[in-house]
Amino acid sequence: MLADVSGSMEPYARAYLQLLHCAAGGAHAETFVFATRLTRLTRQLRIRNANVALQRAAASAPDWAGGTRLGDALKAFNDGWGRRGLARGAVVLIVSDGWDSGDPGVVAEQMARLSRLAHHVVWVNPRKQSQSYQPLVGAMSAALPYVDSFVSGHSLDAMHDVLRAIGQPLP
Repeated sequence: MLADVSGSMEPYARAYLQLLHCAAGGAHAETFVFATRLTRLTRQLRIRNANVALQRAAASAPDWAGGTRLGDALKAFNDGWGRRGLARGAVVLIVSDGWDSGDPGVVAEQMARLSRLAHHVVWVNPRKQSQSYQPLVGAMSAALPYVDSFVSGHSLDAMHDVLRAIGQPLP
Protein backbone atom coordinates (compact mmCIF):
# COMPACT_ATOMS: atom_id res chain seq x y z
CA MET A 1 0.00 0.00 0.00
CA LEU A 2 1.25 3.44 -0.96
CA ALA A 3 -0.71 6.41 0.36
CA ASP A 4 -0.36 10.04 -0.67
CA VAL A 5 -0.14 12.28 2.42
CA SER A 6 0.40 15.54 0.54
CA GLY A 7 -1.61 18.66 1.31
CA SER A 8 -4.33 17.89 -1.25
CA MET A 9 -4.92 14.45 0.29
CA GLU A 10 -4.92 15.60 3.91
CA PRO A 11 -8.72 15.18 4.34
CA TYR A 12 -8.30 11.46 3.56
CA ALA A 13 -4.86 10.79 5.02
CA ARG A 14 -5.93 9.75 8.53
CA ALA A 15 -8.59 7.32 7.29
CA TYR A 16 -6.15 5.67 4.92
CA LEU A 17 -3.44 5.63 7.56
CA GLN A 18 -5.84 3.60 9.69
CA LEU A 19 -6.36 1.21 6.78
CA LEU A 20 -2.57 0.99 6.44
CA HIS A 21 -2.36 0.19 10.17
CA CYS A 22 -4.84 -2.67 9.78
CA ALA A 23 -3.05 -3.97 6.69
CA ALA A 24 0.38 -3.85 8.30
CA GLY A 25 -0.76 -5.59 11.45
CA GLY A 26 -3.39 -8.00 10.20
CA ALA A 27 -2.48 -8.80 6.62
CA HIS A 28 1.25 -8.23 7.09
CA ALA A 29 1.20 -5.84 4.15
CA GLU A 30 4.03 -3.46 3.45
CA THR A 31 2.99 0.16 3.91
CA PHE A 32 4.40 3.38 2.53
CA VAL A 33 3.38 7.03 2.41
CA PHE A 34 4.61 9.78 0.13
CA ALA A 35 4.37 13.48 -0.52
CA THR A 36 7.72 14.78 -1.73
CA ARG A 37 9.46 11.48 -0.89
CA LEU A 38 8.62 7.86 -0.11
CA THR A 39 8.61 6.74 3.53
CA ARG A 40 8.19 3.11 4.58
CA LEU A 41 5.91 2.86 7.63
CA THR A 42 5.50 -0.89 8.00
CA ARG A 43 7.41 -1.11 11.29
CA GLN A 44 5.63 1.87 12.86
CA LEU A 45 2.19 0.63 11.80
CA ARG A 46 2.66 -2.89 13.16
CA ILE A 47 2.42 -1.52 16.70
CA ARG A 48 -0.82 -2.89 18.18
CA ASN A 49 -1.95 0.31 19.86
CA ALA A 50 -3.52 2.25 16.97
CA ASN A 51 -3.01 5.70 18.50
CA VAL A 52 0.69 5.09 19.17
CA ALA A 53 1.15 3.53 15.72
CA LEU A 54 -0.50 6.46 13.95
CA GLN A 55 1.48 9.03 15.96
CA ARG A 56 4.77 7.29 15.17
CA ALA A 57 3.84 6.94 11.51
CA ALA A 58 2.98 10.63 11.17
CA ALA A 59 6.20 11.62 12.95
CA SER A 60 8.21 9.43 10.54
CA ALA A 61 6.98 11.26 7.44
CA PRO A 62 8.58 14.73 7.58
CA ASP A 63 6.97 15.78 4.30
CA TRP A 64 3.41 15.20 5.57
CA ALA A 65 1.00 17.71 3.97
CA GLY A 66 3.71 18.95 1.62
CA GLY A 67 3.78 18.91 -2.16
CA THR A 68 3.58 15.76 -4.26
CA ARG A 69 6.34 14.05 -6.21
CA LEU A 70 4.42 10.98 -7.31
CA GLY A 71 6.84 9.88 -10.02
CA ASP A 72 9.80 10.12 -7.65
CA ALA A 73 7.92 8.14 -4.97
CA LEU A 74 7.02 5.39 -7.45
CA LYS A 75 10.63 5.26 -8.66
CA ALA A 76 11.89 4.98 -5.08
CA PHE A 77 9.42 2.15 -4.44
CA ASN A 78 10.29 0.30 -7.65
CA ASP A 79 14.04 0.72 -7.13
CA GLY A 80 14.08 -0.06 -3.43
CA TRP A 81 11.34 -2.63 -2.93
CA GLY A 82 9.66 -3.52 -6.20
CA ARG A 83 12.65 -5.06 -7.89
CA ARG A 84 13.54 -6.96 -4.71
CA GLY A 85 10.31 -8.87 -5.17
CA LEU A 86 7.99 -7.03 -2.82
CA ALA A 87 5.63 -6.09 -5.65
CA ARG A 88 6.08 -9.28 -7.65
CA GLY A 89 2.68 -10.94 -7.95
CA ALA A 90 1.19 -8.62 -5.31
CA VAL A 91 -1.88 -6.47 -5.20
CA VAL A 92 -0.55 -2.92 -5.01
CA LEU A 93 -2.88 -0.25 -3.64
CA ILE A 94 -2.08 3.38 -4.43
CA VAL A 95 -4.13 6.07 -2.72
CA SER A 96 -3.66 9.44 -4.41
CA ASP A 97 -5.55 12.19 -6.19
CA GLY A 98 -2.85 12.09 -8.86
CA TRP A 99 -1.89 15.74 -8.44
CA ASP A 100 1.85 15.96 -8.96
CA SER A 101 4.44 18.68 -9.36
CA GLY A 102 6.80 16.41 -11.28
CA ASP A 103 7.06 15.12 -14.83
CA PRO A 104 4.07 12.95 -15.92
CA GLY A 105 6.50 10.97 -18.09
CA VAL A 106 8.24 9.70 -14.95
CA VAL A 107 4.87 8.60 -13.55
CA ALA A 108 4.08 6.69 -16.77
CA GLU A 109 7.51 5.03 -16.81
CA GLN A 110 7.32 3.99 -13.16
CA MET A 111 3.72 2.78 -13.41
CA ALA A 112 4.70 0.66 -16.43
CA ARG A 113 7.49 -0.91 -14.32
CA LEU A 114 5.12 -1.48 -11.42
CA SER A 115 2.40 -3.02 -13.59
CA ARG A 116 4.89 -5.56 -14.98
CA LEU A 117 5.72 -6.68 -11.45
CA ALA A 118 2.36 -6.55 -9.70
CA HIS A 119 -0.53 -8.93 -10.14
CA HIS A 120 -3.10 -6.15 -9.77
CA VAL A 121 -2.73 -2.37 -9.35
CA VAL A 122 -5.60 -0.64 -7.57
CA TRP A 123 -5.69 3.18 -7.61
CA VAL A 124 -7.92 4.98 -5.14
CA ASN A 125 -8.64 8.60 -6.08
CA PRO A 126 -11.22 10.39 -3.89
CA ARG A 127 -11.77 12.99 -6.61
CA LYS A 128 -13.18 10.30 -8.91
CA GLN A 129 -16.51 10.48 -7.07
CA SER A 130 -17.31 13.86 -8.61
CA GLN A 131 -19.58 13.73 -11.67
CA SER A 132 -17.38 16.31 -13.40
CA TYR A 133 -14.05 14.59 -12.66
CA GLN A 134 -12.02 13.58 -15.71
CA PRO A 135 -8.46 12.28 -15.30
CA LEU A 136 -7.24 13.96 -18.47
CA VAL A 137 -4.06 15.75 -17.46
CA GLY A 138 -0.79 15.17 -15.68
CA ALA A 139 0.17 12.27 -13.51
CA MET A 140 -3.28 10.70 -13.24
CA SER A 141 -3.64 10.53 -17.00
CA ALA A 142 -0.13 9.06 -17.26
CA ALA A 143 -0.85 6.42 -14.60
CA LEU A 144 -4.27 5.17 -15.75
CA PRO A 145 -3.12 2.90 -18.60
CA TYR A 146 -1.28 0.83 -15.98
CA VAL A 147 -4.09 0.69 -13.40
CA ASP A 148 -6.26 -2.43 -13.19
CA SER A 149 -8.93 -1.02 -10.86
CA PHE A 150 -9.74 2.69 -10.46
CA VAL A 151 -12.05 3.51 -7.54
CA SER A 152 -12.95 6.63 -5.56
CA GLY A 153 -12.73 5.55 -1.91
CA HIS A 154 -13.98 8.98 -0.84
CA SER A 155 -16.37 7.78 1.90
CA LEU A 156 -17.09 4.85 4.17
CA ASP A 157 -19.59 3.50 1.64
CA ALA A 158 -17.03 3.85 -1.17
CA MET A 159 -14.51 1.92 0.94
CA HIS A 160 -16.44 -1.22 0.00
CA ASP A 161 -15.37 -0.66 -3.62
CA VAL A 162 -11.76 -0.34 -2.48
CA LEU A 163 -11.91 -3.59 -0.51
CA ARG A 164 -13.66 -5.36 -3.39
CA ALA A 165 -10.93 -4.20 -5.81
CA ILE A 166 -8.18 -5.39 -3.44
CA GLY A 167 -9.86 -8.77 -3.00
CA GLN A 168 -10.50 -9.58 -6.65
CA PRO A 169 -9.85 -13.28 -7.22
CA LEU A 170 -6.66 -14.37 -8.94
CA PRO A 171 -7.12 -15.58 -12.55
